[in-house]
Amino acid sequence: MVGFRSMTTLVSAGLLLSACTAMTPPVDVTRFHNAQVAPIVPGSVAINANFADEGDRDSIEYMTYSAALLRELQRIGFTEARDNGGNSEYIVRYTIDRAVLSAAGSRSPVSVGVGGSTGSYGSGVGVGIGINLSGRPKDKIVTELSVRIAHRANGNVVWEGRASIEAKQGSPAAQPGLAASKLAEALFRDFPGVSGTTIRVP
Repeated sequence: MVGFRSMTTLVSAGLLLSACTAMTPPVDVTRFHNAQVAPIVPGSVAINANFADEGDRDSIEYMTYSAALLRELQRIGFTEARDNGGNSEYIVRYTIDRAVLSAAGSRSPVSVGVGGSTGSYGSGVGVGIGINLSGRPKDKIVTELSVRIAHRANGNVVWEGRASIEAKQGSPAAQPGLAASKLAEALFRDFPGVSGTTIRVP
């Protein structure tokens, strides 16, 4: 759980980032819930990331995503739990998956929290005599945010969703801060959303 002061600072920074989301590509969003039978009543939340590496716990990237999620949860009526979240009504767990989608269609993982890639991008040597002045098509960064909201008391999941975005490598939308803001905003738009349906959010 990110400290309250750090989270507050990042939430403020996130407000600035949200102003730029109009420049980003659309987001594919899928949600699952049973709110039509058991309505989701907002309450206090503790936000925790699922870490592949414990060294990522204090990374700026994860803190940015936690802040973006908190901002959107507060917008729809949830509150941030105090005292390290140990007494929150809900636990919000999330996972970030990033990969490089090459122009040729191959996919390789990207290290979260570092900003570089792991794996090979591939290479090739042209054999034609023509010169392509347009340059090599840029690879894309695919970022997926998966979130699950569960009752702390019994562990029952009340809502889960995932959002993904593809952005050209090196573009603003491929940067973790802007991607976090856009993904979180799209994921919780019209909460809880239509269950089991994938939509595209501009």
